[in-house]
Amino acid sequence: MGKIRVGLVGIGNCASSLVQGATFYSDSSKEIPGLITQNFAGYTPGDIQFVAAFDVDRRKVGKDLSKAIFEKPNCTFIFQKEIPNLNCEVQMGYVLDSIAPHTTNFPIDRRFDALDDVYATRDEAKTAVVKKLRDSGVEVLVNYLPVGSEEAAFFYAECALEAHCAFVNAIPVFVSKKWGDKFRDAGLPILGDDIKSQVGATIVHRVLTKLFEDRGQKINRMYQLNVGGNQDFLNMLDRSRLESKKISKTNSVTSQMKIKPDPENVYVGPSDYVPWLNDNKLCFIRIEGEQYGGVPMNLELRLSVEDSPNSAGVITDAIRAAKVALDRKLSGPILEASCYLFKSPVKQVDDYTAKKMLMEMAEVGGGQVSNNGHKSVKEGELLTK
Repeated sequence: MGKIRVGLVGIGNCASSLVQGATFYSDSSKEIPGLITQNFAGYTPGDIQFVAAFDVDRRKVGKDLSKAIFEKPNCTFIFQKEIPNLNCEVQMGYVLDSIAPHTTNFPIDRRFDALDDVYATRDEAKTAVVKKLRDSGVEVLVNYLPVGSEEAAFFYAECALEAHCAFVNAIPVFVSKKWGDKFRDAGLPILGDDIKSQVGATIVHRVLTKLFEDRGQKINRMYQLNVGGNQDFLNMLDRSRLESKKISKTNSVTSQMKIKPDPENVYVGPSDYVPWLNDNKLCFIRIEGEQYGGVPMNLELRLSVEDSPNSAGVITDAIRAAKVALDRKLSGPILEASCYLFKSPVKQVDDYTAKKMLMEMAEVGGGQVSNNGHKSVKEGELLTK
C-alpha cells in the first residue's frame, strides 16, 4: 500500500509512545497484541513514516525525532529502546498558548523549557510551517499539543488546510466540531476531537454507565478523579486550561445515558498533579445508583495505566484511517473512525455501532460511498446523543 507520511506537532510522551510503536510493530508478519486493528484497509503500523516534527523545547528542537522522543521532560515508559535514525529533524514550532505560565515554578526536568519564538508574526510562522509540511510531503498531521492549547491547535489546523494535509486532533480542543466544514470545503479529512485511550478512564466509565442502564439501574451520582505526573497534569494545574478537557470527558461518559443525573451530581475530570507518578495515570471512579425497590448501591473502581502507550495504539488506527479517507477522497469529519477512537466526535454514537463503523472502514475495499463522501449508514443507526 505504500507509506503514510506523518507530521507530529508536540514531541511529548504521546509522540514518544507512537514513534516507539512504529518500530515495535514494524514487522507486519507478526501479529503482536496491543492494537485495535492489525491491518487497516491494507495499512499496517509499520507503514507509518514520520517526515516532519515540531516542538518548542530547547532539548528537542534540532534533534532527530528518534532521539528527541527520549529527552526530558518526557517520562513515559520506554518499551522500544532502539529506534533507527528517522532522518526527521524536530523543527521549531510556534509557542502561542501551548505552555502554561505557572510551570516555570517547577524543576526543569519536569516542565517544558521553551525557546523564544523565532517568528516575528503569526503569518511568518504559518508560512514556515506550511513550507515544511509541503516540502516533506506530509499527508497526515497529528496534533499532540498540551491540553489547553486552544489558539495553537487552530493555528496548526490552519497550516494543515493550507498545506493540504489530513488533520488528526488528539487533544480536547474542538477543532473538528468548529472547523469540520472548512476541511470538507477543502476536500480534506479531519479526525477528532480528543483521543480515547484503549482501556482508559473515559471508556471504562462510559461502559460502566451503560452497564448500569442496561441492567435497569438508576444512576444518581458519579465522579471520575484522575491524577498523574506527566506534563499534561502539570499544565492542568492551571484550572483555566481544563474547561474543554472536562467538557470532552463528561460528554463522552454521559452521552450514552438515557437518563442523566443532575449536572451537580457528576464530576469527570483531571484532579491533581503527583510528580513521582510520571506518565502513570490513576483513575478513581464512583457510581451511586438504585437497585430494585430503590435500594441504594455503589461501585468504586481504581484504574492504573501508563497514559501515553494507552492512547498510542488508538492514534495508530486514527492515522491509518486518515490516510484511507484521503485515498477514498472522503472529507470533513470522518465519523467512521472518530466515533470509536475519540471522546468528542461531531456525533456521539453507541460503542457497538461505532466499532462496527470503524471495522467496516478498515476492510479492504471499504464498501459503498454515499454522495457526501462517507460510507452509507442505515437510517437510525447513527444515534446522536
